[in-house]
Amino acid sequence: LLSPESSVSISAQNAVVRLAKAPGSTGLWDKFSFGLEPSALQERLFVSEENVDGFLGTAFCPSPCSQSALERQPLIEVLDVTEDRIQIKVE
Repeated sequence: LLSPESSVSISAQNAVVRLAKAPGSTGLWDKFSFGLEPSALQERLFVSEENVDGFLGTAFCPSPCSQSALERQPLIEVLDVTEDRIQIKVE
């Protein structure tokens, strides 16, 4: 993390934590953890095509699938992500 560019903003109804990657750090973050105590953290995934594929893959085929079941799974593409919506294309 790049310390001077990371920040925290807290109000009565909301908290925002802004994290900045250090130079040389590459790639997208897959997940983050949060909570009141280190021993009770909750994990959340960032919205990415891979995470959406993984989530929907387990929803369509929760147990180990056969090859033919995997071939019938829909093609999922994340088209757009904004603060208040996500647009996903499923074929």
